[in-house]
Amino acid sequence: MSAKRAWALAITMVLLATCMIVADEGEPGSKENPFVVPRAVSEIKVDAELDEAAWRDALVFELPYEVWPGENLPAQVKTECYVTYDENFVYAAFKAYDENTGAIRAYLTDHDRIGSHDFVGIMIDTFNDERRAYLFFVNPLGVQYDATLDDLGDGEDSSWDAIWDSAGRITEYGYVVEIAVPFNQIRFQRTGGEQVWGFNGVRMYSRDRRRENSTQKSDRNINGEVRQFTKIAGFEGATPGRNVQITPTVTAVRTDARTQIPGGDFEELDSDAEVGLTASWGMTSNLTLSGTANPDFSQVEADALQLDINQPFALFYREKRPFFTEGRDYFQTPIDAVYTRTMRDPIWGLKLAGKEGSNAVGAYVVQDNITNLVFPGAQGSSTTSLQMDSLATVVRYRRDISGRHTAGLLLTDREGDDYFNRVFGFDGTFRLTDVDTLEMQFLGSSTSYPDNVAAAFGQPHDEFGDRAMYLEYRRNTRTYRWFAEYQERGEGFRADLGYLPQVGIRRGEVGGGYSWTGSNEDWYSRIEVGANWDKTAETNGDPFEEEWEGYVYVQGPYQSEIFTGAGFRDRWYNGVKFDQNFFSSGVGLRPTGDLSLGIDYSYDDTIDYAHARAATRISIYPEISYRFGRHLNISLDYTIQRLEVEGQRLYFVNASDLSVVYQFNVRTFFRAIFQFTDVRRNLDLYAFPVEPTTKDLFTQLLFSYKINPQTVLFLGYSDNYLGTRDFSITQIDHTFFIKIGYAWIL
Repeated sequence: MSAKRAWALAITMVLLATCMIVADEGEPGSKENPFVVPRAVSEIKVDAELDEAAWRDALVFELPYEVWPGENLPAQVKTECYVTYDENFVYAAFKAYDENTGAIRAYLTDHDRIGSHDFVGIMIDTFNDERRAYLFFVNPLGVQYDATLDDLGDGEDSSWDAIWDSAGRITEYGYVVEIAVPFNQIRFQRTGGEQVWGFNGVRMYSRDRRRENSTQKSDRNINGEVRQFTKIAGFEGATPGRNVQITPTVTAVRTDARTQIPGGDFEELDSDAEVGLTASWGMTSNLTLSGTANPDFSQVEADALQLDINQPFALFYREKRPFFTEGRDYFQTPIDAVYTRTMRDPIWGLKLAGKEGSNAVGAYVVQDNITNLVFPGAQGSSTTSLQMDSLATVVRYRRDISGRHTAGLLLTDREGDDYFNRVFGFDGTFRLTDVDTLEMQFLGSSTSYPDNVAAAFGQPHDEFGDRAMYLEYRRNTRTYRWFAEYQERGEGFRADLGYLPQVGIRRGEVGGGYSWTGSNEDWYSRIEVGANWDKTAETNGDPFEEEWEGYVYVQGPYQSEIFTGAGFRDRWYNGVKFDQNFFSSGVGLRPTGDLSLGIDYSYDDTIDYAHARAATRISIYPEISYRFGRHLNISLDYTIQRLEVEGQRLYFVNASDLSVVYQFNVRTFFRAIFQFTDVRRNLDLYAFPVEPTTKDLFTQLLFSYKINPQTVLFLGYSDNYLGTRDFSITQIDHTFFIKIGYAWIL
């Protein structure tokens, strides 16, 4: 071999080896080659000024991609994201450029209420397990939104609240946001060395269409957002510190009620003042122990108005109490076996939640003064509240398998006088491919009620048990989706710490849909058509329901959404078959940042459950919300419902839910809520005595001052009014309440 050929071969081999090394390193931001986050070189004051030296040396991202509704299109606005950290905080800052600053949609609102605004923020997968992320978003005025995102669970959950700092400022070129998240508010890997996290910077740009811009492209043929995050490395020496938080609370409530209605005098019904304490200790960076004694679980957030007339099953209400919402995603499973609103008046509670490597654990024990029970059935459910102490225990274990799958165990136990309910089972979520997922859960229960309760509600007098199962296979791609699902709940299955108002059924369902995504030149953002078929039978073999349904969904200009669905079903009730048709349609739009409009309409053949006869129901749900400047928001939800039997009106309902909120600044607001329901019944069509006219009015006035979600002052007043044919609407009670809470972070 000549010298020239030898040199040429050597150079070629060096070049090939270099290419192989570069290939092994991977693309910037990949697992093999994460972006490096530099440590802050100076202190940072969270004031939306970005004038510290730390920001000049920070890792800088642009947000060049519009990932929704466009699919990885060039972003229409420029956004810069800066990331750094020190021993106690992870920091992020954004410069959001906008040529028309007058069109920026930003309002002063309460925490977690910026969904329709312009905002920016970060999403961080601190365990780098590509399953779960923390979300920290801020609007241009500094209003915060925080949540968790679970790719293998129920998605985004805003009930979780952290204590963190933010500031926002509108500038001549757009707006600036600054964020500081303490390490003691999040869980992360237990290591003193370098950590690799998943990361995504987000900007929501709301105009004619609501556009989401991102630091990275999004592949819609991959199910799961977290697994597509950019990788960042750093955070050496990150520590939660002592990670102790102590929050004492003082609450006082007084309720007066009329001794007789309508003419009685008001007398004190209940008066209570007590001190409570909630504390949490981050035992490690990834495991937290929390406890509460004499907690204040009063609802300062009024539940949304729901109609319970002609409803055979118990209604669902969202959990809002802090002790239960913290770490809630650890306890979620395909079957709703954990529903903490069943615990009504806790005396004390302990909770442990965290993750070590591939293992996640959650457990809590709560002593409750009142025992709420739901007695489920195939055709309907009933409820009762017992003045009985009960001890509720929930244990959850979940393990990540091979980076794609999750398997878990669940145990719930509730014990009281001559009463218990125990549930145990396992579940799994398996990502078979990027677009195919198999989800399953199997549970068994054992229950025993006190003899007087069993007799009153037709329950077995001896210990009894049964099983429940859930299976679903789904395939979601960029353009189409389909699924097949099977559920079974035995007649004797009970999950008294969960929400399962219907048992004694077997149900199968298949369905799918096809979607089109519009470009910037198209009038639509997204169009989806779909259909499904389901069949349900009682476990004793009796038929229950068979249904066919189709729908069309469109997203268009002015942030509009249009939905139309129709179908028909065979329904059996008390052994009688009913042939039913149904139709529903809805329109919602936000033509400006200040105005939101919507109306839903439905027509369906249904059942008058009180008399087991065919009925027709028409429901209309208009809603409007308007913002007067940055401070005042007024919203009205209205319900009109009419049920007809044999061509005659059985009942007619008018219900309205009015909310008026004046937000003084990021921390302070005053709110007034008025919920009014007017029900008119046709006595000639009822086989039993009923009130021909019932009017109910609930009002609540609330002053709120929040330094953070735990350091709060609430001053409130609420009352209830009742009216019937015999007397005009009359106040029947009123309540005054105050709560003061302060969070010490040590």
